[in-house]
Amino acid sequence: MLWTGCPWRALPDCYPHWRTVHHHFARWAADGTLAQLHAVLRGRMRAAAGRAVTPTAAVIDSQSVRASDWVARATKGYDAAKKVHGRKRHLAVDTCGLLLEVLITPASTQDRDGGRRLLWRLRHDLPTIRLVWADAGYAGKLIIWAQQVLTLAVQIVRKRQGVHHFEVLPRRWVVERTFSWLGKYRRLAVDYERKPEHHQAWVQWAMVRVMVKRLARQAPPLSTPALSLAA
Repeated sequence: MLWTGCPWRALPDCYPHWRTVHHHFARWAADGTLAQLHAVLRGRMRAAAGRAVTPTAAVIDSQSVRASDWVARATKGYDAAKKVHGRKRHLAVDTCGLLLEVLITPASTQDRDGGRRLLWRLRHDLPTIRLVWADAGYAGKLIIWAQQVLTLAVQIVRKRQGVHHFEVLPRRWVVERTFSWLGKYRRLAVDYERKPEHHQAWVQWAMVRVMVKRLARQAPPLSTPALSLAA
């Protein structure tokens, strides 16, 4: 479903009934099973890259995505800057681009307002974080609030003045690459979820798939006992 974007009712017959699958999807998102799975895989990815399991720095940004017609009006809005009517994904990633926190809000939510809630979650779930990079949309009172309330240092990465062409900005390109990873999944191209927490779960499942594929490529090949005996 994540890869093809098919509706729940269109789940192929080779799988359990779609209501059963949806039940486990919703339950694992609500009881923390998915978050725990995601955290374990992220730790293994960081260890494989030679980094500490718990990160100390993060990069935050947001992305507006169009919502389908059956998404409730109360949970979506209009992003005038991006001209998108839907929801906004607020992400915090580590310096490898791996997901740390995700927050789903109406697209009309300002980056600074969503950033405050995102940083609060980040500080609560990952107290080792000390430094956060962000773009100019998060400048202003958010920096002072983060320093005084959360003891987090927020550094703004700004575009160079006089540059009118595309330029890869330090630190910010990491979260932009994460958005690119998410964009490869059709279920995330348009927000079809009635509940924001289900959209959040699909973002986590997308990152789970990214990490599992990478860890599988790094794993040593499995030996086959039958072939070993024959040899």
